[in-house]
Amino acid sequence: MVRNSKILTVQEAKAIDREAQGLGLLTLVLMENAGRAVAKEALKVLKGRKAVVIFCGKGNNGGDGFAAARHLLIKGIKPEIFLAGKPLDVKNEAGVNLQVLLKLRQKVQSIREDNLHLVRKKIQKNSLLIDALLGVGLQGEVRGIFRPLIEMINASRGYVLSVDIPSGLDADTGKVLGCCIKANKTVTFVAKKKGMTIGDGPKHCGKIIIADLGLPFNENRF
Repeated sequence: MVRNSKILTVQEAKAIDREAQGLGLLTLVLMENAGRAVAKEALKVLKGRKAVVIFCGKGNNGGDGFAAARHLLIKGIKPEIFLAGKPLDVKNEAGVNLQVLLKLRQKVQSIREDNLHLVRKKIQKNSLLIDALLGVGLQGEVRGIFRPLIEMINASRGYVLSVDIPSGLDADTGKVLGCCIKANKTVTFVAKKKGMTIGDGPKHCGKIIIADLGLPFNENRF
């Protein structure tokens, strides 16, 4: 776990990503480190149990979830993975991590309006739910399949672990964008995001774990 007092805005978080690119740390490397950190925290929650569902979006937050799934597989835990979208819509580094899972013959199920009842059953049967749906780049209110999915996760009795930020929380203002995951724990990267500390942020993030991404962090440069 990283200890630093800096709180990042969305623009500052994006600047760190650009700095990493400039140093030659590709997004795929950062995603790998993020996934490993999430899996590490997931294992602490599971405590030997193996019932875990990972909910992934189509962007980089979902890519972190796919990477975390692979690291759980390495530890002998086979998670159930749900994608809020179609596999063909997952591009770039997130797409790479999705394809690796598929090549490993790991089933990734697409969430649709007509199978939400099946997703609800899976949610009710699993002790750990990992939220990798929407990241810090979310703009505007939560829409589409994400809204009923978030509501189902919040209504469950499972332990909820969010990746980087609870899905639906504005990373700058701490405002709930229509609806928002209420996590027991959030694994965020490099530093806390401003919205996690103000507004509705604190009551939606739960315990916050700060994980590094393999890049030394100098909080004095902001």
